[in-house]
Amino acid sequence: MRERITTEAEALIERLVGRGTFDAATELAQYLPVTIVSELVGLPEDGRERMLDWAPANFDCFGPMNPRTAKALTVVGEMVNYAFTQCVPGKLKPGGWASMIWEAADRGEIAKETCPFLMNDYMGPSLDTTIFATANAIMLFAQHPEQWELIRQNPGFIPQAINEIVRLETPIQHFSRYVTEEVDVDGVTVPQGARAIVLYASANRDERKWNDPGVFNIMRPSTAEHLAFGFGEHVCVGMHLARMEIRALLTALAKRVKRFELGKTERILNNVLRGLSKCEVSVH
Repeated sequence: MRERITTEAEALIERLVGRGTFDAATELAQYLPVTIVSELVGLPEDGRERMLDWAPANFDCFGPMNPRTAKALTVVGEMVNYAFTQCVPGKLKPGGWASMIWEAADRGEIAKETCPFLMNDYMGPSLDTTIFATANAIMLFAQHPEQWELIRQNPGFIPQAINEIVRLETPIQHFSRYVTEEVDVDGVTVPQGARAIVLYASANRDERKWNDPGVFNIMRPSTAEHLAFGFGEHVCVGMHLARMEIRALLTALAKRVKRFELGKTERILNNVLRGLSKCEVSVH
């Protein structure tokens, strides 16, 4: 997909930079994830325009039970209905990841009743996480022009810049994990069967690990050791696609933009996610 993503990124950036001003949170950050994910997964045309509403609602449903959670349950109900009625053989595009799930079920590799639930993993986590990371990147480079100049002079720094972006502005702040066996954490016993909240954002700003953790520094040593994409068997399966999309956008921008001037920004409110709903920028 690298060539396709690069081509799409170049065309998008050419259009946006030509205008001079755009919203990085919507016009820039949303385009590639929605276009590429819906194509790779092979979702039906009807209904998939709601993906950008379903994705944040999916994370809001993780709780705690508050007004946002309650409101999100109805929206997620739409996504579940879409998975059960539309993401089925005969309506999915041949060759897509979703079709491959049903083919695996036909071969007896997975249970057919699990297939609609697996669709949730394609329609939810693959969008907002990448979208927020992309918008956060533009915000940070606008606030730190000297860091953007490093990218312009050497685009080879982009992969480590992505690590620093998601370390400092972690899109998924936390997840709940089931404790499979009793464990001691700094003198505190966490019992088997308990639920633990893993605070990725806290770990990524832990002063015991990072010098000046609140400083944005793309040349920071060991940037790859952040936990924004999870760890171990829970590591994000879509992180390589996310990196590819963000890298393509930043590479295209580095060719055309000397600096970003930040306009109005607004943060989204979500039980799990951290990101921007608005990030207006002017490019020069």
